[in-house]
Amino acid sequence: MSHVSSHSPPTHGQTPLRTVQVLGGGNAGSSAHVRSLTSGLVARGVRVTVCAPDRADQAYDFTGVGAQHVPVPRRSDPASVAALRAACADADLVHAHGLHAALRAALALSGRRVPLVVTWHTRPHAEGARAHVLRLLERRVAKAASVVLGSSSDLVDRARDRGARDARLAAVALPTPGRPVVAEGEDADRLRPKARAELGATDRPLLMAVGSLDRHRGYDTLLDATRAWRRLDPLPLLVIAGEGPLRGELQRRIEDEGLPVRLVGRRDDIGELLAAADLALLPTCWESRSVLAQEALHARVPLVAAVVGGIPELVGDAAALVPHGDSEALAAAVEGLLADPARRELLKDKGTRQAATWPTEDETVAQVLSVYDELTKPVPLT
Repeated sequence: MSHVSSHSPPTHGQTPLRTVQVLGGGNAGSSAHVRSLTSGLVARGVRVTVCAPDRADQAYDFTGVGAQHVPVPRRSDPASVAALRAACADADLVHAHGLHAALRAALALSGRRVPLVVTWHTRPHAEGARAHVLRLLERRVAKAASVVLGSSSDLVDRARDRGARDARLAAVALPTPGRPVVAEGEDADRLRPKARAELGATDRPLLMAVGSLDRHRGYDTLLDATRAWRRLDPLPLLVIAGEGPLRGELQRRIEDEGLPVRLVGRRDDIGELLAAADLALLPTCWESRSVLAQEALHARVPLVAAVVGGIPELVGDAAALVPHGDSEALAAAVEGLLADPARRELLKDKGTRQAATWPTEDETVAQVLSVYDELTKPVPLT
């Protein structure tokens, strides 16, 4: 039995604890986490209000798992902060997810003694003058928070470096709806040929990368690596699922250099595509708890990933790890795995064992409840 079942929900006086979850832009990882967390909290008698843009509620249906949704745009203008302040008026505790959501929550709670919990799911990317502004924002948020929960150890260290008075490693589960819809068994055997045929990889290795087409994802390194694969027979096909500002630039490179790469845009069937792949590739310059890495290990798809951020901590020895930005090392790792079926099977088995060590959704809720209880229990009179 999970220890959550015996965990009494915190109360404020004789009434259930009233919490507000604040989301910023509602990226996939934090939004799925908030939905999972909301479901678990509501089931344990906690009142939950989710402040997020309308599109986030439409995509993740926070109201469907028992929360009240208050639409708050992803802006820090006075009107948005005022709306957030009104939503937090009777809250016993506010929990913000992400840097910008936490900044707005801190502004909304200014002058009020309401505990603020902040979860850092990822690290924003910025260069030059923007990087300096980012550090200032992180410092403001870290100092305003009662507790900062980091989804990886390096984020916990970052929060402490920015002045957090209490920073802890968060238990952040990969919510079940976020996992591949296909992992193993009869359905996987049936759907795999169909997905491979659609992508044009019937008689060739299929390599899969997933993520927004942004500079920090490392796609330049990935395309550089594909040059080495052109000498292989059969020729591997790299499929990249996602959209973003680099699409035009990447497509031009693919066409000009004749690279064996397909950009397939944003897809709703990532689980099926990933389950059909021979390898998953994660060349990013930084990730904490990468959703792709977790889905690949759950789906028993061997993973090649850059040694950055929380990746080594997340995958252990269940993936082939290469230096970030090293296209030669990336190409060699891919070629080596494609030529070594026994090594691929070993990584699949290690991936299954590693995934079993990750926190469950119940364990994630249990940790958050314990933090809430700690921050809202009455202070004894002396």
